[in-house]
Amino acid sequence: MRHELPLALPGQRIGLLGGSFDPPHRGHLHISLAALKRFRLDRVWWLVSPGNPLKTRGPAALEARLAASRALVDHPRILVTDIEARIGTRYTAETVSRLRALYPGVHFVWLMGADNLAGFHRWQNWRSIMQEVPVGVLARPGERISARVSRAARIYRYAKIPAAMGPRLAVMAPPAWCFVNLPMVDASSTAIRNSGAWSAQG
Repeated sequence: MRHELPLALPGQRIGLLGGSFDPPHRGHLHISLAALKRFRLDRVWWLVSPGNPLKTRGPAALEARLAASRALVDHPRILVTDIEARIGTRYTAETVSRLRALYPGVHFVWLMGADNLAGFHRWQNWRSIMQEVPVGVLARPGERISARVSRAARIYRYAKIPAAMGPRLAVMAPPAWCFVNLPMVDASSTAIRNSGAWSAQG
């Protein structure tokens, strides 16, 4: 299986952006580009998930979401992957643990929009994610306040580092997380689906 996974060398800094990408949009690309710069990452991997355990409705077919993501991404340091389908993990905590075992010496950072931080405490074994890898949070439209006062933000307030220290985040011992504000890109997968602009079938 190892040869079917992306290449990453010890010492590299890899940002992990997980999600359904149903569909992918310019907001995903925006925070990926920002993460490369603000957290001084070598690569960002999009982990296009087989499904989202928090959503009752299944996403479009994985192949359709991968194809749409690859059509959107045109950057040599952003890689679209189906890692979770390949290694057989369902929850982010499992994925993070497996990747750390498969890539010893690689500095992983879990990336999320501020909207995800607001509901992070509902993720399975969310505390183990915080304990295993640094977390980079990038502001999304309308979610700054709810994210900052979220349960996860309150519990781990002692582990928050200032945005000016973001370039060091990847090599910091967890728990460590950083919240950065970005110019807003008001795009969401839900809005695109509701508009009928995304018609891939699940």
